[in-house]
Amino acid sequence: MNVTVTDVVKELKLLRRGRGLSDVQVDKRVGPALRVLCHIADDDGVAEIRSKVSTHLRSFSAPLPDDLRTAVLVAFDLHEQARDRFYQDRVRWAAEELNRDARTVRRRIDDGILQLAQFAVAAITPAGPVGATDGWHTEELRVSLALDQPVAEAFEFRRIVADSQEISELDLALTLTPPDDRDGAGEISGLEVDVFHGGTLIDQVPESSDRAGLVLRLPSVLGRGEQHDVALRYRAALRYPHYVCVPRRPVGQFDLHVRFARPVPDQVVRLDKVFQEDARNRSVHGTMLTPDESGEVHVRFRGLVPGFAYGVRWQ
Repeated sequence: MNVTVTDVVKELKLLRRGRGLSDVQVDKRVGPALRVLCHIADDDGVAEIRSKVSTHLRSFSAPLPDDLRTAVLVAFDLHEQARDRFYQDRVRWAAEELNRDARTVRRRIDDGILQLAQFAVAAITPAGPVGATDGWHTEELRVSLALDQPVAEAFEFRRIVADSQEISELDLALTLTPPDDRDGAGEISGLEVDVFHGGTLIDQVPESSDRAGLVLRLPSVLGRGEQHDVALRYRAALRYPHYVCVPRRPVGQFDLHVRFARPVPDQVVRLDKVFQEDARNRSVHGTMLTPDESGEVHVRFRGLVPGFAYGVRWQ
């Protein structure tokens, strides 16, 4: 089975309901993607399934920031101090523990589940050259981001390569990270996506409070080894404190141009293979960049690993 981040996120959101992993019929609530990730055999009993999933979720959540890790453990009834019967009761406990409202905690849980899924899928991605997947990978990704427009605008040019036969759709996604003083509610609805060439956008659905899943249908089916170019334009009414690529599949090269509005930011930092949550954490340092006379910076990355963030942050 080709396990994707989207599959894992969907299954985890179902698993967190009710009693979470304490459910007496947890074996019926663990989907096929989680069974692959947690090495569950067909003849494993309920107790063994619960133990394997618990162990792996604790392991996958270990790299998360403390608040996201607490939120995730609470969601699945894995936190020793929040062993409540109902999901909403566990959310209320986390809200008091983290000194946040329940809506913010639910957003933290969604963010944590997404990052956990990215770590989990990255952990089973074979090491080696880009292209060792069962579906497709990105050979080259070029993005031009303009922050000096009335609405922030990004042009994305992507060359993909089919790693298996009969590739007809691409699963893409975009995260809209709000400023630190905003909770991000409703921002996904403000996202505009235009396809310039290379396919037809057939689905745009929220995967979390700030992440939109996109499905692009290709004009023709690709066979193994065939290449295809697509061009997209994104617009959103946000001025991001950072712009990063967090690939679900391997990316050979990521080329990013950012054009800032005047006056240019005091600090611009290159982020190279950091955790997604760390992209907006100013205590996480990177290489300082200096915008040129046009107010632009240009960065290039090679061999991007799924689940990690690559790009720039400014303030």
